[in-house]
Amino acid sequence: MPALKEAGIKVIHKCTSVRHSLKAQSIGCDAVSVDGFECGGHPGEDDIPNFILLPRAADELEIPFVASGGMADARSLVAAMALGAEGINMGTRFIATQDAPVHQNVKDAIVNASELDTRLIMRSLTNTERVLNNHAVERLMEKEKALGDKLRFEDIVDEVAGVYPKIMHEGTMEVGAWSCGMVAGLVSDIPTVKDLIDSIMTEADSIINQRLSNF
Repeated sequence: MPALKEAGIKVIHKCTSVRHSLKAQSIGCDAVSVDGFECGGHPGEDDIPNFILLPRAADELEIPFVASGGMADARSLVAAMALGAEGINMGTRFIATQDAPVHQNVKDAIVNASELDTRLIMRSLTNTERVLNNHAVERLMEKEKALGDKLRFEDIVDEVAGVYPKIMHEGTMEVGAWSCGMVAGLVSDIPTVKDLIDSIMTEADSIINQRLSNF
């Protein structure tokens, strides 16, 4: 961390719990991304959703934080800021944009998915990952069920190792498991990044200055 500071680098660390966020703060991180249970990828093992996690982080932290997990639009931004965050971190939503350097099949899969279409894998390995369901994921989960606490990474390596180039670049969607957030249920189009950001900021201003001002 001292070397990073000396080089003028700002460090934002991903955390899935308040205790980890406080640790990041104590070692000198400039900010943290607080990731709720909804997020794609690795949500930690505490299973705390953002409506609890974000205000808890706001109560405890002195450094700024951004909200991650379930963030897709102006409503996400306004809600996250109301809960104490300085902004939002979007992963799945940004994949479904025209600018994202991934195969069109990946973008279409996100648009066509609902909030019910993700699965949690590798829980017994204490390496939980939220992924979009497909045949490979179903095959992996069958192995998890059959092997129980005897499961080893080697048992599922074909479904999780080295699959991202085939999925993200070649669009071979059934070859393995890939991270995707529950927020896919809120994604219904594939805009440019500029159009997405512009619409979020415009709609957030409308929510704050029109809808909320009536309360």
